Amino acid sequence: MLIATWNVNSVRTRLSQIINWIKNVKPDIICLQETKVIDDYFPSIPFEELGYKVTTHGQKSYNGVAIISKFKIENIIKGFPIVSEDKNNFLELNEQKRLITTNINGLKIINVYVPNGSSIDSDKFEYKIEWLNHLSSFLDEQVTEDDLVCLVGDFNIAPFDIDIHSPQKYEGGIMASKIEREALKNVIKGRFIDSFRIFEKNTGHWSWWDYRNNAYELNKGWRIDHIYISMNLTSKLKSCVIERSQRENLQPSDHAPVLINLEMDEQNEPYFDDDDDLFEI
Repeated sequence: MLIATWNVNSVRTRLSQIINWIKNVKPDIICLQETKVIDDYFPSIPFEELGYKVTTHGQKSYNGVAIISKFKIENIIKGFPIVSEDKNNFLELNEQKRLITTNINGLKIINVYVPNGSSIDSDKFEYKIEWLNHLSSFLDEQVTEDDLVCLVGDFNIAPFDIDIHSPQKYEGGIMASKIEREALKNVIKGRFIDSFRIFEKNTGHWSWWDYRNNAYELNKGWRIDHIYISMNLTSKLKSCVIERSQRENLQPSDHAPVLINLEMDEQNEPYFDDDDDLFEI
């Protein structure tokens, strides 16, 4: 089973690139971030014509996540479930569409678009850390020891210095600070493993390159797009690759897709209907 994550930086702008990539690679599940479109205007038809089911959680011009699957999508949760005693805080966290969770073919798929944070001394940074802390609590509540989980997306954090092209230059800065890395560790909590690092221990592998300063041409990138899998999936993991060639497209996203291959028994034939269970925030 091929599972991909890709921050597409506007699904409508990159639609032809995404569709061409899907036709070539034929992934079973695709998790998109930064779709930048409300659900009613998401371009579902081209995906459905290829035999995929689509579920989205989007907003106008910013953020947005989507999951596209050859298999039936079940138990959809959009955003963080609201806790009554902290309702206002949860409403604020859910205003930005950054999280969607589903069950697909025996897997729990959790697709996230973690806030960037802007700068360490900004309100947006405080929001980022709070969002990550709520994600950790959400996983505590939603994930059991026996669940087969893929936690995927644009995390906007380089976990270690080897995930940045010039770590000394960015030490302590946004996406590389100790507080962000500690918040990410609190999300992972030893229950997940970074699928890419199972196969590749060295630096020099990036999933994001800034549009500015010829970053891609100079290969000055960051690895901030991740697929974390639960420990009980490690024996099923066959590969993890960054499809960096997609960054060479005309008017590309600034991110490249990340793709894993899991050797899974197909509990369901590729199929979907319109009666999926839905719990929407």
